[in-house]
Amino acid sequence: MSKLLLAPMEGLADDVLRTVLTRVGGYDQAVTEFVRVSGSLLPDRSFFRISPELKNGGKTPSGTPVVLQLLGSDPDCLAGNAERLARLQPPAIDLNFGCPAPCVNRHRGGAALLGEPELLNLIVSTVRAAVPAEIPVTAKMRLGIADTSLAIACAQALTEGGAASLVVHARTKEQGYRAPAHWEWVARIREAVAVPVIANGEVWTVGDWQRCREISGCDDVMLGRGAVSDPYLALRIRGEAEAAPTAHEWQALLPHLADYWQGVLQKVEPRHAPGRLKLLLGYLRRTWPEAEALHGLIRPLRVPAEITEVLARLTPATLQAA
Repeated sequence: MSKLLLAPMEGLADDVLRTVLTRVGGYDQAVTEFVRVSGSLLPDRSFFRISPELKNGGKTPSGTPVVLQLLGSDPDCLAGNAERLARLQPPAIDLNFGCPAPCVNRHRGGAALLGEPELLNLIVSTVRAAVPAEIPVTAKMRLGIADTSLAIACAQALTEGGAASLVVHARTKEQGYRAPAHWEWVARIREAVAVPVIANGEVWTVGDWQRCREISGCDDVMLGRGAVSDPYLALRIRGEAEAAPTAHEWQALLPHLADYWQGVLQKVEPRHAPGRLKLLLGYLRRTWPEAEALHGLIRPLRVPAEITEVLARLTPATLQAA
């Protein structure tokens, strides 16, 4: 059976959402948002902030392993931080060469490095040498910056540097998150390297997953925004949920939404909490009309207690007052 990985999604898939999605189930592994590494050795709290799961054996409360991701461009600085992180015993350490965000790329981070295969190789090999052999070092990349001319060279640089596996987001940096995903390029990369390749990009449905596997030739797939839009997607792929979303699933999801809201309230300042729930509902309404209706109720609300009251009417047994 295909392994299913939950993607790192900056500003979206934090530990609170990871807890909910992995509790719904179906994932073999999750990857965190990135920890930015730039010029200094970070304290342990920087790693715990992004991955509280490190205090739980590197797993979510439901037992899904969580890999912590590092982002940077200085091989020695990344290696020093990876060595420090390794003492906390993460299941693996992932290196980010895929983030397309301009604020990251301006500082030579993420996908901006895909024009420098030699540097990619040096980063991975330096990090690999600093990390105990029992902790895998993996990498995530895109197809290139503006085009795919260096896609194969970058993939080979990463794997020859010691990456144990490679996630390929099937778009360039400049393409961002616009469709389509070029799964055929993932197939070319898979044929050019000697480590497992995981396909990523534009998998919103079971049909997308099937086509992705057929075109890329990859057994394993990483789910991103499709998993947020449909928390049952991994179970659908595994044949453990209905092939298409149902109203019953929406009712079953409501307690998870309540848990998510409580987790957000505990994590962020009250003024930021409503935006987090509205963002999640914005994705869920792609799948369920009921989410559209709930989004409409909550959208004008700014006070957390008012939102808690709305959710409590839907799931009274699962919410405490904010």
